[in-house]
Amino acid sequence: MNDELLMRAAREYGTPSYVFDLDAFKERIETVSGYFRGRAEICYAMKANPFLTGAVCGLSAGYEVCSPGEYAICKRAGIPADSIVLSGVNKEAQEICHVMDTGGAAVYTAESERQLSLLESCAAARSIQIPVLMRLTSGNQFGMDEETILKHATRPLHYPHLDIRGIQYYSGTQKKKTEPILKELARLDEFCCRIESETGLTLHTLEFGPGLYTPYFQGEAAYPEENVLAELSRAIENLRFKGNVVLEMGRFLAAGCGYYLTRIADCKTNSGQNYCIVDGGIHQLNYYGQTMAMKLPFIRHLPQSPAGDGKGPSSCTVCGSLCTTADVIVKQLPLIHPQPGDLLVFEKTGAYSVTEGISLFLSRSLPPVLLYSRQHGMFQAREAYPTDLLNAPRQTAAQAAPFR
Repeated sequence: MNDELLMRAAREYGTPSYVFDLDAFKERIETVSGYFRGRAEICYAMKANPFLTGAVCGLSAGYEVCSPGEYAICKRAGIPADSIVLSGVNKEAQEICHVMDTGGAAVYTAESERQLSLLESCAAARSIQIPVLMRLTSGNQFGMDEETILKHATRPLHYPHLDIRGIQYYSGTQKKKTEPILKELARLDEFCCRIESETGLTLHTLEFGPGLYTPYFQGEAAYPEENVLAELSRAIENLRFKGNVVLEMGRFLAAGCGYYLTRIADCKTNSGQNYCIVDGGIHQLNYYGQTMAMKLPFIRHLPQSPAGDGKGPSSCTVCGSLCTTADVIVKQLPLIHPQPGDLLVFEKTGAYSVTEGISLFLSRSLPPVLLYSRQHGMFQAREAYPTDLLNAPRQTAAQAAPFR
């Protein structure tokens, strides 16, 4: 996205704010999907950025939905039920029943024996059969181990209302090397074949989150993305498992389409160290892998007016508006004569920043969210929202009805 569009967004809608480029997001999905045509489909993990949900329609195999709130977002966006993968480590009966009563889902995941029982009882009460993926654990609180999955795969009579369709697996994000991803895929291939041979069950789907790497910081070694995607595609082609492969992706698809806009509010020098205070902060801006603000993200400095004194670059520590010494966004950022009113644009913020920060701290307003496409231009998807309404009681103790 060019500087002129970003500066216009900041003028018209204020800062701090988020801008998400829908065209860039769609093009990213199409590019990645192109490596796997005919053998694997893409599923968007909408937790990466729920504001992009509507833009995915028709471009991916589905949406991974991990909470009642995410399901509600899909319903409001008109996402068809057959595109929804109802996932999540904690599913309650009320949530499951609500989904079944309002259109259902393409597939439901089971992360535990209790979830299998819940899904069975909810489906039985409605006399329906639902497709289910059993999640294989990667050694943490998510999913079930191999022996537990095998045990339940051999007991179809216990779950007459569940159609066990396959396996779901995800072990983590930001994997720089291809080798661990290919090892996981080989393990999943072996396990799927083992299930089929030991239980007689035919598996139709393997949903796999490869956790591909997104480079966030300047100075990092070049990441051979095209080679990684091509290698992963070849590995999928060579699987013994011949069912449908679904690649669950979030950060890898969404990160590059986002921009966080924040203005410099103050400049000062304390004990020889230059500081820029911005109207945003760490409550709204988050980079996976940032350590003590030492890594340098991709940032544009867009001055409000041309620098008048010809000063060269100076190193500044950029801090946000929170009243905590932890609110340091980046240290030693080279800036040419920064001034209050200048715009700083933090790139690659399309994944997680909009939802992952400590956004309620100090009761600062949630920033507006802007969506851009060449067809529709810039439009506001969310206005600035005051969080003081969330951080204080709606009435005093004297006004409230007593609890009995």
